[in-house]
Amino acid sequence: MAEKHTKTNKTIRPPVVVILGHVDHGKTSLLDFIRKTRVAAKEAGGITQHIGAYQAEAGGPSASSGSKKITFLDTPGHEAFSAIRSRGCKVADIAVLVVATDEGIKPQTKEAIKIIKEAKTPFIVALNKIDKEGSNPQRVRQELAEQEVLVEGYGGNIPIAEVSAKTGAGIDHLLELISLTAELEELSASDQGPAKGIVLESHHDSRRGTVVTLIVQEGKLESGNWLAAGNSIARIKSLENFLGKPANQALPSEPCVATGWETPPGVGFSFEVFEDRSAALKSAEAVTTIGPAQLFAKEISSEEQKTPKRVANLIIKADVQSSLEAIDHILRTIHSEEVDYKVVAYGVGKITDADIKKARSTSAAVVGFHVDMDSSAKQMAEREQVRVESHSIIYELVEVVRSIMSDLLDPEVKRIPVGKMKILASFEIGLKSQIVGGKVTQ
Repeated sequence: MAEKHTKTNKTIRPPVVVILGHVDHGKTSLLDFIRKTRVAAKEAGGITQHIGAYQAEAGGPSASSGSKKITFLDTPGHEAFSAIRSRGCKVADIAVLVVATDEGIKPQTKEAIKIIKEAKTPFIVALNKIDKEGSNPQRVRQELAEQEVLVEGYGGNIPIAEVSAKTGAGIDHLLELISLTAELEELSASDQGPAKGIVLESHHDSRRGTVVTLIVQEGKLESGNWLAAGNSIARIKSLENFLGKPANQALPSEPCVATGWETPPGVGFSFEVFEDRSAALKSAEAVTTIGPAQLFAKEISSEEQKTPKRVANLIIKADVQSSLEAIDHILRTIHSEEVDYKVVAYGVGKITDADIKKARSTSAAVVGFHVDMDSSAKQMAEREQVRVESHSIIYELVEVVRSIMSDLLDPEVKRIPVGKMKILASFEIGLKSQIVGGKVTQ
């Protein structure tokens, strides 16, 4: 890593690698084996819910070129997280497309291929689950060719590795391919001067305030730096590496966690270091008017204005900013001719008394994703009869919203005959009563 480009005064930097693939095709399991950590076990349903960043060693003492670092971005594979996945690929130098050999090309695989090609990112194909019954690597190669992905040995030059995230077979070969691709790309960046990079994630911590995951692309990021990302600024109070250990600095391709933000920055924004607060603030104010589109904003068509629908008011709380984006994305797929939803408030962090008060005043239901609820808020919700639902799997959250919307519909009355009788005689026993006698025919 000490090798220098004398003309440009830049240092060879580790490649930033994004892992893409269909849900359950083994992305997270692949990273688990590489990092020797268990991420999938900590995620509900085994699905990675938001971007994480990690560094791993490729090679080792026995490797001819020695040990090399690789930075991995772990982006979710579920279709609801397409916005995050697309963003992750733009940050990355190299993509690894994971395809399960027992299932082949799936909808999210096609979407990942499209994202990789649009970003013009060099990529490697990892055929996973080669140890599983029903595995057919040759069939997958053919399916890839049909998607205009021509791998080595099959009419093209895209590197390919057959691996098993379960046994570890082929993992060393995959890491070698990543290192070789990185060498061909001649990745370099200056490790001196003010840092620049990308915001990968942000969330609120009750103890530390806004906590932001960054990846440095150029320069040196240090504690005490003033920086701006979008319309947010910060003076870094503390810096941690991807393992959560305190760090004094972060260099190119290194992921880190920074605290000290005055307001949460938008996920996917570029950040830059400035000399002082006034310079950072000037930069932030310049981009305020061109910030990201507001979440959950819906345009009402002229047809909908003519025939207004019943509306279910919602308050959305999520663990991190990118989860809110994912929820917004997937809720837009809900369509009904009779009812609609409106998000009256949303935010990052646990469900609090303020959320329940807001829900009470707006007749809204509170929907949480990967968040806890204050005990006082729980008591208030029960007392005020506010509906609160919190889930850790996005499928369940969507079904809850559908249920809240369907509760607004009028009950549908159906007449179901359970039998028929032929009346043979009737006897009046009062002004409003009579006895009927007959024969059951059905």
